[in-house]
Amino acid sequence: MTDNKSSLKSFDDTSFKEFTKKVRIDVLNMICKAKSGHPGGSLSCVEILSVLYRKILNVPSDWKKSPDFDKRDRFILSKGHASAAFYSVLAHCNFFDTEELLTFRALGSRLQGHPSTRYGLEGIEASTGSLGQGLSMAVGVALGLKLDNISSKVYVLLGDGEMQEGSVWEALMSASHKKLDNLVVIIDRNKLQIDGSCDDVKSLEPLDKKLEAFGFDVEVVDGHSESELTDALLSAKSAKKPCAIIANTIKGKGISFMENNAGWHGKVPKCEEAKAALEELQYGD
Repeated sequence: MTDNKSSLKSFDDTSFKEFTKKVRIDVLNMICKAKSGHPGGSLSCVEILSVLYRKILNVPSDWKKSPDFDKRDRFILSKGHASAAFYSVLAHCNFFDTEELLTFRALGSRLQGHPSTRYGLEGIEASTGSLGQGLSMAVGVALGLKLDNISSKVYVLLGDGEMQEGSVWEALMSASHKKLDNLVVIIDRNKLQIDGSCDDVKSLEPLDKKLEAFGFDVEVVDGHSESELTDALLSAKSAKKPCAIIANTIKGKGISFMENNAGWHGKVPKCEEAKAALEELQYGD
């Protein structure tokens, strides 16, 4: 494959700030039109997904049609309820038309509430959304690539709430045991889940030390910083062991009344709230 920029699909080449603003507006519009979805955790991972697809992932320009398809990097969205942000980034990277975004969660749509391979949507590697299982899938894919002598990387995005699942820690242990240096685990550390604070439900701390004890190289970054995310993800490309990036984020990022509010985990804004949110996203910093 060629360098990352040329191997990715051509995408909207606006500034990173403008790109992430478009994605957040899409998330709001998609969820409001569907009257269903998860705004909080979708908004928190916008920068993570945007850096991955604009700067990091080696993805063939024609999904499933390129002779290099088997050599592509893989991405698995373990926190599948954040699908609105994922779909928007894919659309703006030209995996499919942006007009399709407004079919989100509609009956028969390819853009279901959780990503699904059933509908043939370009860019979807795995059906996810049952929390705690995405990392196990990623470990299996990474092991398969090793067995096939393919040097591609596997990236998986987890929510911090789902890291309370025991299967996550079994998968981490397996990744270290199998020396999967082709695996990069990214944790959207927004510190909130549907029942409130992650630390109140079941504390993960010290998360960085726990991941290190499980045999991972660990970096902690600002999950809304383009430069910090880029540096950490580029560093992971040359790692000699599995990598974990703890990305500190804000749940509901970009909409002030949603920020750091667990109540917006899976709630749809009312009409006046949606208008206020859209205005803030369009004209805010």
